[in-house]
Amino acid sequence: MIVQPQSADQTVALGEGAELRKRAIAVGIGNFMEWFDFAIYGYFAAVIGQIFFPSTAPGVSLLSSLAVFAVGFLSRPLGAVVLGPIGDKLGRRAVLIITVFGMGLTTTLIGLLPGYASIGIAAPVLLVALRFLQGMMVGGEWSSAGIYIVESAPANRRASAASVITATAGAAFLFGTAIAAVINSSLSSEEVMQWGWRIPFVASILMAGVAMYIRRKLGDTPVYAELERKRANNTLETVSAQVKWRAFVISFAFAALFGVSLYYFITYANTHLTQTVGLGKPTALWLCSAALVVYTLINPIVGRLSDRFGRRPFVLTAALGLTVLAYPVFLLMNTGNYIAILAGLLIMAVLVAITAVMDVVLLVEVFPASIRSTGAAVGHNVALALLAGPGPFIAVALIQATHNPNIPAMYLAGVSLVCFIVLWFLLPETKDRDITRG
Repeated sequence: MIVQPQSADQTVALGEGAELRKRAIAVGIGNFMEWFDFAIYGYFAAVIGQIFFPSTAPGVSLLSSLAVFAVGFLSRPLGAVVLGPIGDKLGRRAVLIITVFGMGLTTTLIGLLPGYASIGIAAPVLLVALRFLQGMMVGGEWSSAGIYIVESAPANRRASAASVITATAGAAFLFGTAIAAVINSSLSSEEVMQWGWRIPFVASILMAGVAMYIRRKLGDTPVYAELERKRANNTLETVSAQVKWRAFVISFAFAALFGVSLYYFITYANTHLTQTVGLGKPTALWLCSAALVVYTLINPIVGRLSDRFGRRPFVLTAALGLTVLAYPVFLLMNTGNYIAILAGLLIMAVLVAITAVMDVVLLVEVFPASIRSTGAAVGHNVALALLAGPGPFIAVALIQATHNPNIPAMYLAGVSLVCFIVLWFLLPETKDRDITRG
């Protein structure tokens, strides 16, 4: 048998493919660790509330813990302002190393923090401070990881590359849900309260070490290398204030759509099923896990379809779908029937997967290269701080105020409708945009 030699183009393509896979693995592992760390707080929110915010008034401890969950979002814009410019000036890789180290350290410290019974008011104060730092790290991670992998991908595979970020985040939430389910199933309530909830927090230091080791070996992106060349030759394009402002408004809209729907899906749904519907913790967690499996598997499919058909049809469909279907989803969940609940969660899984992939790829495509790290981080995180982070807290507060278990759907539908209108008028098709410009 005669083996035909590979052409130069084939050899380059194979080399580029191997390099992209290497980068995808490195970024994906770190991204998995970061979102696992952030997610487990939501899964143990009720326990954390009782330990750090003890109260005899019904619902106060849970509301307090969800308020601290929101603190992790309020600090995201600060993380974006601090870390975003580092990505534009020193490279995308630098931010990825900072965030994975900071996230691992703060999460471990939360797991080691004594409760209110041991150190009094210092316990909730320190918890808030650590959540604030944790939020800053996440504020730099999501956009930086997305920029790194999308800038490293061929032009016709950018959404597929973006799905690496969203799928590994989904897998992290899934793993966090499964770990929470195992802990709640295998330990008594007293054991979970005393020490069981701390296990995944403390274990995160090991994942952080692995992720840091891998990320330190990465080079920077081809787009950043081109940006550096233009700076050296004084040929960098000027970005007008109008372009910056328009990109910020667009990114705020699709990030809000993604953030609010995501945290309803991966954080609030579990709380709603246990606190409002009355399911046991293990049952609620396993139902959420099943939906997260579907969510994770759908992400790469969304990426491939978007690379073929564009961004605008997908993000608008998701916004309209969440507007129309938010209330039916809550009706299904509030039946208490397992099949109906799963059906509602699966509807959310599909729509949230679309918003997730579109969020990552659009963060790269709507911003010029020279301001991309800063602009994407700020646009994304301001939206999450103002609208997504408070989402679970608002949902619980609405139910307590109205005693209507379906009322949280109104917040999700309202945000989605506004985002649909903004994106309909402002978002162009960006699939074929040159992301090296600016």
